[in-house]
Amino acid sequence: MQLLPTHEAHQDLGATFMELNDMEAVRYYGEVAAEYGRLKSSAAVLDFSFRTRLVLVGADRSPFLHSQCTNDIKRLKPGEGCYAAFTTNKGRMVGDANVFVLTDEILLDAEPGQAGPMTERFKKFIVSEDVEVVDAASHYGLLTVQGPKSTEVIEKLELDVALPTASFASVKIEHPVLGELYLANHPRLRSTGFDLFVPIDSLGAVLDKLITAAKSVGGGLAGWDAFDIARVEAGIPRFGVDMDDSNLAPEAGIAGRAISYNKGCYVGQEIINRLRTFAEVNKKLFRLQLSNDITTLPARGTKLQNDGNDVGYITCAKMVPNGPNLALGYVRKDFQNSGVAFAINGQAGVTLIGPVE
Repeated sequence: MQLLPTHEAHQDLGATFMELNDMEAVRYYGEVAAEYGRLKSSAAVLDFSFRTRLVLVGADRSPFLHSQCTNDIKRLKPGEGCYAAFTTNKGRMVGDANVFVLTDEILLDAEPGQAGPMTERFKKFIVSEDVEVVDAASHYGLLTVQGPKSTEVIEKLELDVALPTASFASVKIEHPVLGELYLANHPRLRSTGFDLFVPIDSLGAVLDKLITAAKSVGGGLAGWDAFDIARVEAGIPRFGVDMDDSNLAPEAGIAGRAISYNKGCYVGQEIINRLRTFAEVNKKLFRLQLSNDITTLPARGTKLQNDGNDVGYITCAKMVPNGPNLALGYVRKDFQNSGVAFAINGQAGVTLIGPVE
């Protein structure tokens, strides 16, 4: 397991650690419910340096990435970005990434453990294009601030720059002490949020500044457990958990954010466009509510049943502090109507909230 660059700092802050795809992450600092509350009502600082950070450089980087993913990269100007998926030629998911177009490079932020598979995929398709794939994780860490008061937290850093206001918009900051920073508007939980890509040598200093700023608005630190609860509550699928190579991209509820149906050719386009024009996917990802009578959360892959028949399956489930138990899961198209009831492990008490989108 690869440790966080700021492992000792988090240890001093009382962190309990966990592993995510062979990368170290902070699980929590104390009480998960309090950390979840910061994400919902104020602002929480999280160290996401366990995530994959790849950079594409070279004159052909934009058209090359455009040909590899589901979203329209060619339309993006420096300082803009988007969310995109990577699929096989059969339209099945093999990864996703947040894309930030910078002046001389394109930065990809992806799930932990994806540096190797993504680099291997890109190199497979590079023929004569002027493109190079660089793993930036050893040079830059990633800190994120999420929650309704995130803007106030970033403003308190006094970075002397206009904050980006559009989602995925980013700005470069030349700081005399901290070095070259990149600030991106990135609401990861459908609220308000910002990502800060920070040189490794300055990561601890920026973390301290963010914690101080967050505490001044009633917020503070949060770990993965709290973030993951809020993610499921917001209905945001995660690659490797809620979608994988068994899923067609449109099944996962990401079409509105990740798929352009008007762009040029890319790997998987024919199948994905055909599904939209001539057919429907057989299952879709839904947000689900679990009865409080279900005291043991269902594991990934647990079957959803209706009248004794398997009609879908759970991908993840969470207990929400002071709220209902929630889950994400795939439901067959004949059972996607509001009010349809499901059972898991022979126990009733699962209802549809709505599709992930």
